[in-house]
Amino acid sequence: MPSQKKEPQAVEKAILASVRGRGRGCVFVPADFLELGSRKSIDVALHHLTREGSIRRLARGVYDFPAEHPVLGKLMPTAETIAKALAGRDHTKLQPAGAYAANALGLSEQVPAKAVFLTDGPSRTIKIGPMTIQLRQTTARNMAAAGRLSGLLIQAFRELGQDHVTPERIAHLKKTLPLDKRQQLPKDLKLAPAWMRPIFLALAEDVS
Repeated sequence: MPSQKKEPQAVEKAILASVRGRGRGCVFVPADFLELGSRKSIDVALHHLTREGSIRRLARGVYDFPAEHPVLGKLMPTAETIAKALAGRDHTKLQPAGAYAANALGLSEQVPAKAVFLTDGPSRTIKIGPMTIQLRQTTARNMAAAGRLSGLLIQAFRELGQDHVTPERIAHLKKTLPLDKRQQLPKDLKLAPAWMRPIFLALAEDVS
């Protein structure tokens, strides 16, 4: 049937236009395009676009429109970009956790092999190259400060442990974190464990 032959081409064209509209560096999953056609036609289109080099397959069911560097060639997307794509379009929240959170704040120089994100959506783990990205379902309380500096600090401090949140590390945070962000920390005191609350108050002070 002519219409059936035409559909995959139309879906492929629509997906490519959507991806280009997002720009290089974007990461996406088949579910992002469900309004464009059947799941089968989407899978066929993604396979063909990958084969011709228009997009790249990172792992099963995960693709990107890679950013390119003149010397390094195609670049890998960040763990956070991949995690957001995995979380899908269900408006789920993400909160960096563990060693990844500590590294993001400059509290640890070790780049973790596993990037952990807490989520209020379903758990999922995916391996891309040498990195493992894990979405870990957690409680509403753990997600209450997601997307704010307080949430990132709580997870990083939990990873380090109370004895390792040293004056030097607090001084580093005061130097590197914007004052306007730090001054929001007292609003989330009740979400932080008791031992972190004095640290939040100290970080909120203007040192200029």
